[in-house]
Amino acid sequence: MILLTGVTGKTGGEVAKQLLARGVRFRALVRNEAKAASLKAAGADLVAGDMGDAEAAKRIRRIRGVGDAHLLTLVLRDLSEIGHFARLDNWQFRIVRLGTPGPYTFVLPATKEVPRRLQHPKRSTVGVRVPQHPVVQALLAELGEPILSSTLVLPGAAGPLVDPDAIRDALGKLVDLVLDAGPCPEEPTTVVDLAVVPPAIIRRGAGDPARLGIDLAAPD
Repeated sequence: MILLTGVTGKTGGEVAKQLLARGVRFRALVRNEAKAASLKAAGADLVAGDMGDAEAAKRIRRIRGVGDAHLLTLVLRDLSEIGHFARLDNWQFRIVRLGTPGPYTFVLPATKEVPRRLQHPKRSTVGVRVPQHPVVQALLAELGEPILSSTLVLPGAAGPLVDPDAIRDALGKLVDLVLDAGPCPEEPTTVVDLAVVPPAIIRRGAGDPARLGIDLAAPD
């Protein structure tokens, strides 16, 4: 099935109308379904993407089998967006800049722009990262806001699911769609806690800590 973005704009809207006229099935990713009401009425299948959707965070945690204390990650377009959702001192900013974009997730104190349900309930922290993947960057540009994310490790599994077909088979109707942009990297991101002094590695993954220019303590 085709995934279409930008349907509330002039060009994307015209493409959607042409596909509908030809009987081509597609799903449209929108931030606000109300703005695409006419397309929905014409038969378009809409999928809403909004960081403020409380049910989205609950669904991710249900699929993962984790509680509220498990941090979800805000996936952002670039370094400039991080300061909108996380508070950084100069030393934290220097480290984040060295790993952005890249395979790192940084845990930082959250700003008031982050809903409480997305923060750690006791530490008031949030995970942030800026990926290099062109498909993710295209989705971020279309939505105009962060994507809520979590490594897809299912309950009882030793590692994450990375193959689109395997993800589709495992999740079925638990998700609205699976966007096949090829297999994900085998290794997840390296998670660095910058809300503590000294910084610490929560999870060692694809990102080399040496790139960040600091001596990080690995978990026991």
